[in-house]
Amino acid sequence: SHCITVILLTFQTNILTELKNWKLNLIQHHKLQMRQEKEKQAAHVKQLQNEVENLKELLRTFEISISRKDEVAITNLTKALEKQKERVELMRRFTLWRIQHVKAKQEEYAVRMADKHFQTVLMKKVWAAWRSVTEEKWKDKVTRACQLRAEDVCVQLTNDYEAKIAELTATLEQTKAEILRLHHERDQYEDTMKKAFMRGVCALNLEAMSMFQNK
Repeated sequence: SHCITVILLTFQTNILTELKNWKLNLIQHHKLQMRQEKEKQAAHVKQLQNEVENLKELLRTFEISISRKDEVAITNLTKALEKQKERVELMRRFTLWRIQHVKAKQEEYAVRMADKHFQTVLMKKVWAAWRSVTEEKWKDKVTRACQLRAEDVCVQLTNDYEAKIAELTATLEQTKAEILRLHHERDQYEDTMKKAFMRGVCALNLEAMSMFQNK
């Protein structure tokens, strides 16, 4: 009877050891999963940050390019206006010289031509000014569009990041619930095993007593 009791206790100890190892393995597996999820989350956040930085760099490059184009356009327009002013001045002097050396009819005709040419030059100046204003408005529109696009991208990235956090939180809660359920099943299993051991011990004791009585 003592030998049987020792065997049962040894068997019980082995089972409890096995249950403890199973519990440790389950906890270790859960920790590994959590660490992997955190690493994935960190990698995703890093990727999002890189994308935001790339968008910022693209915006800065685009602004620099527009600024340079504007400077070149302004320089070209200034040079063109200077040349045009010089041409107008030369033509005006030539016209005055002709007016002083021609007859009355030719003088009237030259005046009309000078007025017409002046109107043409004035129209060119007005057109150049309108073009400059239009390009400035276009630059503002492009800048606003880029800013809105960058803001939309940031909002989308933020929403995706928050959705990923919510998904990971839900997964964590499910894992915790699963661990609690497994703990509950383990407790029930241990209680069942204890009762089974007790019934087995009682049965063995009764059988031993019966054998002694028969002997």
